Amino acid sequence: MDFDPAALRRRLKWAFLAYALIAILAALTLEGALLYAVLLFLGALALRSWTAVKREELD
Repeated sequence: MDFDPAALRRRLKWAFLAYALIAILAALTLEGALLYAVLLFLGALALRSWTAVKREELD
């Protein structure tokens, strides 16, 4: 299987868009500790996704 960095970056952009959409919906519907927990979780997912793409690009 060939590695296509452009396709990987495109998928990362879609993932970030999905994380942002979920974060906006959470901010509009949740409050308090649950909102912060969801935002922290989404931030961790975004960081993990970005790290995986960068690691794949370096290999």
